[in-house]
Amino acid sequence: MKEIKLGIIGLGQRGYLLLQDVLLPQKIAQVTAVCDAYQDRCEQAAALVEKSCGTRPAEYQDYRELLRDGNVNTVLIACAWEDHIPVAVAAMHAGKAVGMEVGGAYTIEQCWQLVDTYEQTRTPFMFLENCCFGQREMQVLYMKEQGVFGQIVHCTGGYQHDLREEICGGKQNRHYRLRNYLSRNCENYPTHELGPIARILDINHGNRMLTLTSTASCSAGLHAYIEQKYPDDELLRNAKFQQGDIVTTVIKCARGETIALTLDTSLPRFYCRNFSVHGTKGLYDENSDSIFLDTEEDRAKESHWIRHSACNAESYRAKYEHPVWKQYIEQGVQGSHSGMDWLEFQIFFDCLKEGKPMPIDVYDAASWMAITALSEQSIARGSAAVDIPDFTRGKWEYESVR
Repeated sequence: MKEIKLGIIGLGQRGYLLLQDVLLPQKIAQVTAVCDAYQDRCEQAAALVEKSCGTRPAEYQDYRELLRDGNVNTVLIACAWEDHIPVAVAAMHAGKAVGMEVGGAYTIEQCWQLVDTYEQTRTPFMFLENCCFGQREMQVLYMKEQGVFGQIVHCTGGYQHDLREEICGGKQNRHYRLRNYLSRNCENYPTHELGPIARILDINHGNRMLTLTSTASCSAGLHAYIEQKYPDDELLRNAKFQQGDIVTTVIKCARGETIALTLDTSLPRFYCRNFSVHGTKGLYDENSDSIFLDTEEDRAKESHWIRHSACNAESYRAKYEHPVWKQYIEQGVQGSHSGMDWLEFQIFFDCLKEGKPMPIDVYDAASWMAITALSEQSIARGSAAVDIPDFTRGKWEYESVR
């Protein structure tokens, strides 16, 4: 692809942030169209593009009209969770390259539809899981590739983020999380934590996820918050939230590793993705940002009660900085989310221009997003084990590891 003509579908919090902080400053893609169901969001985004570039993009409130626009060859899908896969499928059928933002799938059938459409059309597709491009996540991935942690046995991850105001303010702010927390009980946002782990464990590239179990706590956090912050909102006070406050999902992999995921977004807490990697030669733990290696030096420093290695991961960075981040730092880190948004889109656009395979492909998207629908099934069945489909149709065993 010589020139990227980008249409943005979904201009709420995420879509507008990317437009403002990454896409316009990057100047790699030409934003030729914007689309949102709400006209004011379209107008705000179009005005921003016009101010930055001097040309006003086409404006649409129906994504199907945008997909018929001949001046668009690539789409960024940043709309509500429910619409990610249907819009991506329509875009691939229309021959528009797809960058799809994150979220969980609503059905397994949707995931198969995503894979089937890609295999039928071969339209370029990348799943935009920005946490896979985080500096520390990529450092730990590089350390794993260098054998520093030995054989990986277990990983943890979490989306642990106090979102009570965002959820409860969903009606005023037109945010989709409110309706999801009212109607669903599942691991509703698995890919921030699962994406980096999947790369560590070679998922779909020599390994795959086999089964999962999910367990949800009761739902109490949002009601307590509403009583405190929205005492006069009768609709919120009488709302019955289906979403459990804490959802714990345990996944078993084909090579024997286990993954433990935690969703924790409706109780008071600090932000954390609870990323940890446990191997036969050592450990990385995000909560303390620490690395412990099975060496005489590290064993001598540690006791059962005092952790001398806390916050020491930065000291390993000079030796184990991922080559991609080394180059990125030389160029100058920019954009939102500590630079990982900028890096993610730079890689996406480079792959489009050079015709290279995407680093996070449609099989990754289907496998990671499926965790939401499968966790919902498991919880509804009393935390029963549920099989995870092989969206690669057996190709995971033969694909070369990244």
